[in-house]
Amino acid sequence: MTDPATFDLATFLDEERGRADSALARAMDRVDILLSADEGAAVRHAVLTGGKRLRPILCVAAYRACGGAGGDAGHDLGAALEMIHAYSLMHDDLPCMDDADLRRGRPTPHRVFGEATAMRAGAALIPAAGLQAWWASRSMGCGDEIGALIVVELMRAAGGGGMVGGQVLDLVGEGRSLSASELAALHRKKTGALLTASLRIGGLAARTDATSLEALTTYGRGVGLAFQIADDILDATASAETLGKNPSDAALAKSTYVTLYGLEEAERRARAEAEGAVMALERAGLESPALEALGHYVVERTH
Repeated sequence: MTDPATFDLATFLDEERGRADSALARAMDRVDILLSADEGAAVRHAVLTGGKRLRPILCVAAYRACGGAGGDAGHDLGAALEMIHAYSLMHDDLPCMDDADLRRGRPTPHRVFGEATAMRAGAALIPAAGLQAWWASRSMGCGDEIGALIVVELMRAAGGGGMVGGQVLDLVGEGRSLSASELAALHRKKTGALLTASLRIGGLAARTDATSLEALTTYGRGVGLAFQIADDILDATASAETLGKNPSDAALAKSTYVTLYGLEEAERRARAEAEGAVMALERAGLESPALEALGHYVVERTH
């Protein structure tokens, strides 16, 4: 077992991003048959143009922590989570929502391909991700029952009870001062649901026990909230060039953890959420230097 103190996170992230990118390229070859040429180009623009790949990396790390084997199949499963994430960004950036010009340092899909094409292409990623998760789970030998649980987990995290519900709360909250409970509920859905599902799907694919799955769930929720608080801090302190996106939440008059608590308290809360996430794994006896390092990474990152 690698000591978390000596775990080389930078190398791990570089290697895992490369594997995630390869899996996404394979997935795009399958998605192309569902789309027109313009829609396919818009999807590739959104999915293959960089990103932290945190969701597939968390999925594979959870899978390995629970005894899953190596190989490409785990990364193919993680690709389904990144496809849902890419869809959410495509729709978040539309003129009817955030009307964003820049994402990952490049023009947003609707600026390049038009609003209608970007909307259709983003929507197509939802069933495509479900098919990707089903195909990958079968390739991993999960069987019909586990494969179905994985697809249900993914769709619940993506839908009204998860990410889409969070997007609605985000839109409704523009121009309002949200309370602490309202802000937490928004981000548990919009950001936290898919991050948590990434951990749970990795655990399900490894056929882990209930104790480990609950620990992964607690870890995912803590990391998801820490990630969002860190996003709010970066949004308030970093430039659009550094973040690679525009506009900021402040420009859209959105409530954030920084506007609610101030910068110092927001930083303290992010660290506390990350530490609580890692402790949940320790209590369950689930040893994973990668997940421990990723728990700290979400609050220490610079973009």
